[in-house]
Amino acid sequence: MAEDQQVLRMVWEARVPICFSLSPREISTMHQPDPYYLMLPRISYLPLVIDKVIKHFSNFVTEYKKQGTDLWIDFEGKPLKWHYPIGVLWDLFTNETTIPWNLTLHFENFPEDELIRFNNRALIESMFMSTIKEADALKHRSQVINAMLERDHNQLWMGLQNDKFDQFWSVNRKLMEHTNDELFRHIPFRVYEQNKSFIQRLIKPVLESGELATVKDLMNLIYPYSQDDTQSVTFVIHGIKLPLDAPLQWLSENMSYPDNFLHICAFAKSNS
Repeated sequence: MAEDQQVLRMVWEARVPICFSLSPREISTMHQPDPYYLMLPRISYLPLVIDKVIKHFSNFVTEYKKQGTDLWIDFEGKPLKWHYPIGVLWDLFTNETTIPWNLTLHFENFPEDELIRFNNRALIESMFMSTIKEADALKHRSQVINAMLERDHNQLWMGLQNDKFDQFWSVNRKLMEHTNDELFRHIPFRVYEQNKSFIQRLIKPVLESGELATVKDLMNLIYPYSQDDTQSVTFVIHGIKLPLDAPLQWLSENMSYPDNFLHICAFAKSNS
């Protein structure tokens, strides 16, 4: 992977510009708070990066709302799933003209039927590590993650939480290695569409013909109707439209999110 170190770092360092505003209905002071602007890592999660946002707006809401148990964020009225990476949310809901991305912070009226509460970082860490373990089960039958020490697991989490590329990748490179000189057993991926649950299937990095599986093969697996017209669907990851001939093994090694999954957003051609 040494030759692709630059790709790994570019994926890690990618940022998106976001403008946070407080819900007008929740302002309890005479003065309107100013918006709060941040450049946020694509590979992170909203609960890990919004402490400054909460602090900025906390003086403009009533005291009981400051407890934080009902915090949530929406885009144009659509509650955003905190357990989706920021980059996935950006790719799903924005376009080239949506800069910065305007999001609204809420301290009340939590949408119980649409979101899971993020009451503490331990919950986020548990979700993150569970997904990494699922990815390694797909790639290596869990052999790599199970051989790691607890300090390795902690280093993965702290590297993500503190936005430390070297700290994270000094451990994560083990999860990207080939065991017994073989490619991954399966490619960990999830495909997202607006207002739908993500799609997840089993796909091997090598086809029965012996050829490397590509984006086109994944597209045909998820959308069989597109086999005669693969241009009817566009796959996007990290804001990049994926070429149909890109090998899934290379993408998995170099463009996965820190949880070791390829999080791909799918768009119909007319919406891409």
